[in-house]
Parts: sequence; C-alpha cells; structure tokens
Amino acid sequence: MESLKGIDLQDSFILGWEVDESEVKFILEASIWPESQLYQKPQVNEYTCYRNCILKISDFSKCSGLQKQSEVNPTIDIDGSADYGNIDSFVKTANGFILVCEFGAVTITGGYSSFKLYT
Repeated sequence: MESLKGIDLQDSFILGWEVDESEVKFILEASIWPESQLYQKPQVNEYTCYRNCILKISDFSKCSGLQKQSEVNPTIDIDGSADYGNIDSFVKTANGFILVCEFGAVTITGGYSSFKLYT
C-alpha cells in the first residue's frame, strides 16, 4: 500500500481506536522512515521519526475481532504514557484487510485504507 511506504507499523504504537458503522480509525504514534513523505528529522532521543497519525479503513461492510478499547489493558510506559502495543501485520486481502496486533486479529471486509497525520 503506497500510503504506508516508509511506515514501520511493527515499531509504531497504537494509542487508541474508534469504530462506527463504516469506519475504523487506529490512532498511532507512527515510526516513520525517510522513504515516507511524512518523514522529519528525528528528535534528539529518537532513532527515527515518530509522529501521531491515523490509519483509517472506510466504507467497509463488516469488522470482526476488534475489541472495545475499554476492554483492553494498555501498557503504561515509564513516563506514564499508555499504548496498546504494536501492529504486527496489516495485509490487504482480496476481500478487505487483516490487521494483527497485540490484542488480537481484526478482519475487515471491504473498504479502503488511508494513512495521514493526526493533529
């Protein structure tokens, strides 16, 4: 997927998610590399660029396996910030998408994906 060029989802952190009848949004602290148009010079204490982004799947017909955020225990980092782990894989299939993360596998039928900065 061209929009994810230069994005390392396995090194990105899920900060939260929202879902309604036709849209799923994963809010990420994304690991961004020079191949991406979103890349900026990393902060002094970072080995790559991290920016808040949204991975969105819109106009799908079915979403299964996605737990409510309130039912998943976040990891609390040493600085007190919370996240829900990484995305192990995100695959476009003939019928939609499969996203595997630390809290399970999510299968989405139909739809299209987009990736953009979250401010």
